[in-house]
Parts: sequence; structure tokens; C-alpha cells
Amino acid sequence: MGAGALPCADQNSRRVRVTGLVTALRAEASCISPARIPFNQMVQLNDHARLWLSGMGAQAAGAAAEGLYQQGTMALVSFGVAGALDSTLKPGDLVLPDVMHAGEQLSVDLAWRDRLQSLLPTDITVVNGGLADSAVPLTDEKAKRNLAQATGACAVDMESAAVAHVAATAGIPFIAVRAIIDPVHFSPPEALLGAVYPDGGVNPLRLTALLLKRSVRIGTLLQMGAGMRAARKTLSKVIQSAGTGLA
Repeated sequence: MGAGALPCADQNSRRVRVTGLVTALRAEASCISPARIPFNQMVQLNDHARLWLSGMGAQAAGAAAEGLYQQGTMALVSFGVAGALDSTLKPGDLVLPDVMHAGEQLSVDLAWRDRLQSLLPTDITVVNGGLADSAVPLTDEKAKRNLAQATGACAVDMESAAVAHVAATAGIPFIAVRAIIDPVHFSPPEALLGAVYPDGGVNPLRLTALLLKRSVRIGTLLQMGAGMRAARKTLSKVIQSAGTGLA
């Protein structure tokens, strides 16, 4: 050992664990940082945290998680919104799951999850339980209830299981932080999906055409907007309470 060199144990103890957050939507990413986040690339938030705005779906989220890991990230978070499968959940409630249901069960770092949960303000309703994976957006109540019956999960999203799978393969910690955006009885209409960009932005011309044809109603958009505002308020509180590294 050369003069001035640290023993390996000391080097490890001083190593900073960098957390990587994967978000599908720009509206989710804005709860973490007010800066304009570039699409589909890693952003260094600080010494403790990185962010990757991946776009919607398992393939995009998995690629983002793998990219974060390959660049030295040693803990992964799936951060964003989810649909309710439990009829008691309402927009703005927070799901911190203890297991992922995606054909197989994928685990969550419960010690990390519990530590984060202990830091949150009491005005956030926090629910544990299972988070289910779906390959496609669920656009009706029947599909949600069928998935709930099949998995026993309380909420669903399209990205968390893919991030969890990368973490499991790499042997690094994983948690999911998901705020409810729509209750069981309400879902975004299938027609709207064709007007939405991968990062959640909306094509105004296509949306106008859908409104004119009454394929999508203004009341539906208003309800979706209210759900997103409630979810974003909760996600912002999580970051304010725990920091971008999420404790």
C-alpha cells in the first residue's frame, strides 16, 4: 500500500451511493427538478442522484434503468404516477409497494422503502401492498378490476417492473414511488392515446380533432388534469421531504 493510500474498507465507507430515478413522463420529471429535462438521456442532478426521462412503457424504462446502471448508478427508483386497482385509492394517494407483480414477483428494498416512508409528512396517504405491471394503458374499469383480481395488487403502471428487473439482475436496491392519478372507476379514454407523445406531451392538432369528433370530452380532460395535479403535488412533497436521493 502506497503512502497516504486508504484501506479498502475506508474507501468503501466513503463511497457515495448514487440513486437513479426513472420517470416516463415529463410531468413526473418536473416534480424532481424544475429544469427542462432532455428526453432519453441521463441527467446528473447532484452528487447523490441522477434522472432519466425515458418515455412510456417497459422497454423504454428498462433501457433507461440499464443506462443508469451502466454509468455507475447503484440504486434505482421508478418514480411517477399509477392507476388505482383498489377502489379506496384516490388521486394523490401514494403507493410505496412491497412487491411487484409482473408474471413473476420482483422484490423491493423494504428497509429503504420504510426509511423513505418515515420521512414523509402525515398529510400524504401512503399505501403499501403490490404494484402490478401492464403492457398497455388500462382504459376501462373492467380491465382494472380483472388485473386486481388476478394479482391482488392495489395499483398498476407500465414501467416499474422493468426497472425492478434491471435492479434485480444487477443486484442493486430498488423501490417504486407512485402517486395515484386515476381511480378505479375512471381511466383515460383509448382514443386519447393516439394524441399523446411518449413523454406524455399532447399533440394539439390531434387532440382538437378528437374533441371535434367527440371521441374525447372536455370533462374527461378536466378530470385527468385534476388527477395529474393531485399526483404531482404528492410527488413533489416526496422530493421535498426526502431529497432527490430519496434518503
